[in-house]
Amino acid sequence: MTEYREPVIRVTAMPADTNAYGDIFGGWLLSLMDSGAGLVAARHSRGRAVTIALDGMKFHKPVKVGDEVSVYGELKKVGRTSMTIAIEAYRRHRAEEERVKVTEAIFTFVAIDDAGLPRAIEQES
Repeated sequence: MTEYREPVIRVTAMPADTNAYGDIFGGWLLSLMDSGAGLVAARHSRGRAVTIALDGMKFHKPVKVGDEVSVYGELKKVGRTSMTIAIEAYRRHRAEEERVKVTEAIFTFVAIDDAGLPRAIEQES
């Protein structure tokens, strides 16, 4: 399977991404992860793909305002129309080099055609 050694998304957590207590929303992070998985799915299926499932979401550490968040994706399995993608998100404080895993999940995507119906994914030779 394809492994992406570079992040599929990298962004800085901003004050607008926080809750009333100043913590970064888990939903904001989940949205980044879904977007990153979608990029992996679209690239592999060479077209539109949609999220159909999310499994094993675990939050390990918090993300703070100003942290750089990097989302990494790895294509784990490809079926006739579906793809399983492992996603990990890491934070790096802007003044440090160390990155820390903050969350992970497994996403399932289905390739679809213009009518929104599942379409076969071309298998690599």
